[in-house]
Amino acid sequence: MPSQVLQSPSTLPRWLLFLRQWLRNPLRTAAIAPSGPDLAAAMLAELPADTRRVIELGGGTGALTKALLAHGIAPSDLLVLELDKVLQAQLQQRFPKVPVLHGDARELSGLARGFVAQAPADAIVSGLGLLSMPSSLQQDILSAAFACLREGGVFVQFTYGPSAPVRDDVAATLGLRVRRGEFVLRNMPPATVYVYERGSPSA
Repeated sequence: MPSQVLQSPSTLPRWLLFLRQWLRNPLRTAAIAPSGPDLAAAMLAELPADTRRVIELGGGTGALTKALLAHGIAPSDLLVLELDKVLQAQLQQRFPKVPVLHGDARELSGLARGFVAQAPADAIVSGLGLLSMPSSLQQDILSAAFACLREGGVFVQFTYGPSAPVRDDVAATLGLRVRRGEFVLRNMPPATVYVYERGSPSA
């Protein structure tokens, strides 16, 4: 019988690795394919003009990471967090100068302590599947994220759903304003960008 050759995660095409991780845990991995360049461009368009330091949540296979570096963010000014160990390892191999941490976004304020100690982030870009999460989990993640942002910083999130990815009650509790960004038809699947900023806490 011919011997079977098994590909290690580092040798798999990025789209196939992403699909494999989604099949293993569809609730953890937000999509069945990496984000396309048009979606990355739509998210980058929402960054403040003076953005220098960025945290990326859910690095996946690195489509947005690559776009951020091409946008001019220095590797040392970009911190990527990925929950899946296989994807985290591949990201670190692909972007050796970028700190890529393995961990849960709910623990971001602790995991990013060293990064934020140098200066808080100007923006956080997220590929997490917030829409499928319960309110308590959304609130924990957003609270940790905004603890790492400077005053006037933004949290940029994309979603494949028809409504805002963060529930209204969560946004109100945390005192966040939401703005709908671009709808990106040329993505698989089509996606909408949303931007969250600190507003006035609910009474």
